[in-house]
Amino acid sequence: MIELKDITRIYSLNSQPVHALKNINLKIHKGEFVAIMGTSGSGKSTMMNILGCLDRPTSGVYLLNEIEVQHFDEDELASVRNRQIGFVFQQFNLLSRMSAFDNVMLPLVYAGVPHEARIEKAESYLRLVGLGDRMRHLPTQLSGGEQQRVSIARALVNDPTIVLADEPTGALDSHTSAEIMTLICELHDRGITIILVTHDPEVASYARRVVRLKDGEILSDEKNSSRL
Repeated sequence: MIELKDITRIYSLNSQPVHALKNINLKIHKGEFVAIMGTSGSGKSTMMNILGCLDRPTSGVYLLNEIEVQHFDEDELASVRNRQIGFVFQQFNLLSRMSAFDNVMLPLVYAGVPHEARIEKAESYLRLVGLGDRMRHLPTQLSGGEQQRVSIARALVNDPTIVLADEPTGALDSHTSAEIMTLICELHDRGITIILVTHDPEVASYARRVVRLKDGEILSDEKNSSRL
């Protein structure tokens, strides 16, 4: 499903090159649950942006479902994001003046899904994440955990091949974090490929495989025996 070949990403900071990623080689297969771990500055956010087609590598090859995407233009990358990748963010990124239902339905509008099908799918995924009775509430009327559930429903509504979760529990208390991670595990059990970006070992422990980054390089890539 995903293969990174000799991926390097170099930024310019005060006219000096910064090597955010250095010759990364990584394969992630369909149906895996992988955590990408690292401290601030390790390169995990850069890797997330490349995996999510939010950024391009400076050099190397990114194969997504056997298609090279590193040279796609902005419209092509936007299409890949909309159709193949679901995003879950730390700060939820919900539109404050739209209900939970409308937030979840929005990606379907962009994808050109017919109106009746949009309604059915948005309702279905909100029920899936346990918000069947909260669909018409605004984000400000929902708890942090409920807002993240809306974010997860929005990530799933276009039936992506990959869900990319960036610090999905970073804004939540420990009890709510455990609930969200349990939900993410349930989604993985349904066959969805999950890539989780985190600095938190406790959150990473839910994954089946943990890739650790340091200074832009892969430090280790190990199966999580406790989750197999």
